[in-house]
Amino acid sequence: MRALILGGTGDANQLADALACEKIDAIYSYAGRTQIPLGHSLPMRIGGFGGAAGLADFLLKERITHVIDATHPFAVEMSRHAVEACTLTGVPLVALERAPWTRMDGDNWIEVTDINAAVAVLPERRARVFLAIGRQHIAPFAAKPQHAYMLRFVDAPDRELPLPDAEIIVSRGPFTLQSDRELMRGRGIEWLVARNSGGYGARAKIDAARELGLPVIMIARPALPERKRVESVEAALAWLGHEARLGA
Repeated sequence: MRALILGGTGDANQLADALACEKIDAIYSYAGRTQIPLGHSLPMRIGGFGGAAGLADFLLKERITHVIDATHPFAVEMSRHAVEACTLTGVPLVALERAPWTRMDGDNWIEVTDINAAVAVLPERRARVFLAIGRQHIAPFAAKPQHAYMLRFVDAPDRELPLPDAEIIVSRGPFTLQSDRELMRGRGIEWLVARNSGGYGARAKIDAARELGLPVIMIARPALPERKRVESVEAALAWLGHEARLGA
């Protein structure tokens, strides 16, 4: 067995450590969108593959027998490439993907389909907005420059942001309910914009918004290709064992 983890999430890092503990031969692939990835115990490659065809070539060259797509639920292109490459090569694929968050009592969610719809929902009057959406997706919010935006990144940005009034907080999660509640209250946040990533590591801001009575613009997950899916590291390990037995 030789596994490939398509990583970049907390679950991917946990899976990498679990495979190392089980002494399973594996490679961790990381897109390189943050400057300092979390450490783990597997050999790592950084950067893209050159599309589905490039990934298929990599699988064959490296004699990969199993692929675990543990990328972010909004990493649509990489997930599509994984499905195409594994179909081309016949390599089994599973997605390690947490279930999306669901609305709870007290939540004030405005659910939208994409980033542009989220921009449209923001009020015309000036407000203090916590954009919890990652650095790749902030440009559309320049259409509403009247707002005071707060952004939280893993790394400091390497270029000027397109928002005239933006506070940048450089910090790496997971975050706690207490810390996010204090952060949002202390900054006078009035709106939260978030992608429905699911899981526990990024949930604190959603719970804090509920406690503070803030409206949350919740961006729905994009449509992803059909593929086998599990929701935990333990289930991904079980899938690897099952697939290995089938191939024995």
